[in-house]
Amino acid sequence: MTVPRNASTTHAIDTLLAAIGAAPDALALFATASEQLRRLIAYDASVWRATDPVTGMMTSPIRVENLTEEGCSVYWESELLSENINLFRDLARAPLPVAGLREATGGLPGRSALYRDFLAPRGLDDELRAVLRVGGHPWGQVSLFRAQGAPAFGADDTLVVKELSAAMGRRLRSFTEPSAEPTPSHGPGPGLLLFDASGRLLSVNDEARELLDDIVPGPATPTPLGVSVPAWMHSTASKARAIAAGWDKGVARVRVRSKGGRWLACHASCLRGADGELGASAVVIERASISEVAPLMVKAYELTDRELEITQHIARGLGTAEMAGKLFLSPHTVRDHVKAIFEKVRVSSRGELVAKLFTEHYAPLGEESEQRVWG
Repeated sequence: MTVPRNASTTHAIDTLLAAIGAAPDALALFATASEQLRRLIAYDASVWRATDPVTGMMTSPIRVENLTEEGCSVYWESELLSENINLFRDLARAPLPVAGLREATGGLPGRSALYRDFLAPRGLDDELRAVLRVGGHPWGQVSLFRAQGAPAFGADDTLVVKELSAAMGRRLRSFTEPSAEPTPSHGPGPGLLLFDASGRLLSVNDEARELLDDIVPGPATPTPLGVSVPAWMHSTASKARAIAAGWDKGVARVRVRSKGGRWLACHASCLRGADGELGASAVVIERASISEVAPLMVKAYELTDRELEITQHIARGLGTAEMAGKLFLSPHTVRDHVKAIFEKVRVSSRGELVAKLFTEHYAPLGEESEQRVWG
């Protein structure tokens, strides 16, 4: 199914897709996509988010238009703890990764916890949301909102957003490639933050403060402790509570990029008291290991499982004959795989491949020379 097009619509969609392909980074992508999309679809507010393609959870960066930031925790608590309509995790696997709230509820949005707790109190009446996926993996999310009194999002709106979803997913995936900027070989240890059941920050260590200072700015909630908690960190803590309460499955883990391009890993778990009741949520943020970054690199360069295996061996310094013996392949087949890897990563030598993929991880590579590099 395609969008019904006249000459004006065709030009607007082509312009939108061209702007997506030319965006230099994720925030610029969100800004230009929103500007161009408004020529095709009317909406009063929006949120554009990058997501971790492995866990599907919101990460950095995030662009918010015409909404205040204090509602972020309400949005994600509704999504993770009480909602069962148009969940992002379901859309990520659906044949059509776009859905409108009013359409999904048969014109009765009050059936939705998200509508009751987030939209209606803010004067909003409908949400059209999409997962920006490519290759079966979610690289971003979009939420478009219409105010009360505006018509509900319709089928034509859904199809327009569908057209941009894969293009934006591909562009977001391209930004996962390693930064060309050198990153320091040493940094702070793990940062730890504790949140109570309502999402209020209880305590934070100095390492977390330092790491959060290096995060790309975005929607965040100020706290009395002098730390602004990013929206993606709040959602990670909420995800951990949802998992512990039996509302959700999976892991509460995301990867985020620092200002200098360094990958950081953030993961959360919900603690229990002696009586078994859910207590505080502990969130850890730290420099990402090779095993944390590898899945992103594989998806960014579209490496196959076999190519990943060979790249692991190249990173450990194995020659063609050694790889052939370990993988039960002929040397000719190994060379074919290496050639394909070079083409995908856009390098011309093994040294250049290792430098491009592992610049941030030379120390771990040396320490793990006798182990699997990517776990």
